Amino acid sequence: MEETHLTGGEWRVMSCLWKESPQTLMALVAALKESAGWSKSTTITTLRRMEAKGLVRCAQTPRGKSYSPAVEQSGAAATATRSFLDRVYEGSIGLMMSAMAQRRELSAADIAELRAILDAAEGRTSS
Repeated sequence: MEETHLTGGEWRVMSCLWKESPQTLMALVAALKESAGWSKSTTITTLRRMEAKGLVRCAQTPRGKSYSPAVEQSGAAATATRSFLDRVYEGSIGLMMSAMAQRRELSAADIAELRAILDAAEGRTSS
């Protein structure tokens, strides 16, 4: 399975498409103008590059060009997470969680969610 590395701009486009797909070119232009301040030409250029990289699919419809994601969000997120962990925490989830816990950035709900995830990973069910 090939890893999908997205640039910041590509994440913006993919976030739009993962929320709702397919989307017309004009819908994407409007969404990216609002969320990122992009011009129509920036959106078109980015979409062309993403299509060439195999990140999005383009189809001609009666309403114009329509775009959909060609990569799954889970795969792109896993690659980005691994890259972040490797760069910032030497690949250690433990170091990251320790840093967050020491700064008191984990709420009780976060801790309960993490505990449930870890229990499931060990094959136990949390009660």
